[in-house]
Amino acid sequence: MSRLEILKTYKIYIAGQFPRTESGRFYAAKNAAGKQLANMCLSSRKDFRNAVVAARGAFSGWSGRAAFNRSQILYRIGEMLETRRTQFVDELVQQDLTTAQANAEVNLAVDRLVYYAGWCDKYQQVFSAVNPVASSHFNFSVQEPTGVVAIIAPQNSSLLGLVSVMAPVIASGNTCVILASEQKPLCAVTFAEVLNSSDLPGGVVNILTGKIPELAKWFAEHMDVNTVIYCEKDTANKNMFREKAAVNLKRLHFYDQVDWNSEEGQSPYFITDSTEIKTTWHPVENIAGAGGGY
Repeated sequence: MSRLEILKTYKIYIAGQFPRTESGRFYAAKNAAGKQLANMCLSSRKDFRNAVVAARGAFSGWSGRAAFNRSQILYRIGEMLETRRTQFVDELVQQDLTTAQANAEVNLAVDRLVYYAGWCDKYQQVFSAVNPVASSHFNFSVQEPTGVVAIIAPQNSSLLGLVSVMAPVIASGNTCVILASEQKPLCAVTFAEVLNSSDLPGGVVNILTGKIPELAKWFAEHMDVNTVIYCEKDTANKNMFREKAAVNLKRLHFYDQVDWNSEEGQSPYFITDSTEIKTTWHPVENIAGAGGGY
């Protein structure tokens, strides 16, 4: 007798937990040959709202951590991904990569996490400044995280694209909600299992699976989202984001021209895309009198 394979149901990841979608809907993830690989949650607007609430709740704690501690945690995520490489390679092969391509993608994903782990406690020194002013003040400009970042990850990349857009966002202290690739979703939820077994606090990264046409509008309109990152070339969606993101002055970034497999797929400028400049004026006491120096 032939055995009926039991396909895994991949859940979504919100607030450090793995709930099923509140709508109860699922879709079949298939490879290029049409073989069903797994059952995936078809996330709803309510799931997205729950994820934003979780991300906002985690923001103060995550942004308040020492940069070196965030660096340690990102490095730990890379360690955990490395130890589970066999599973990720298998899922990537199921999603139509060769074994060599799958190994190369896992290697790049691990290296990218280590790259951003190294920048966590260094980007401030590069991009912040002490500004010259014509009065008796110190004037400092520093980078601060914007808050909750909603990300629609690259749809043609199961693992590397997701890691490449997530890591710089959380490196600076932001929290995020990510919509993973609809057609290649397996590694996204498995990566959520890596996050859950690392030291990353629940709610810092929330991962949904589902369809861009259904969820993009809510990513753009949600009033508690501070930044939106969109990685596809769809002109209609770009225009929709430009229009609706203006309602609460969301920052908006399109990463539709980036080759995530190349050197341009990593840069400290990706960190600054989801930060804002805070400038502080501090008076300087004139201890030498009106005509003297500082």
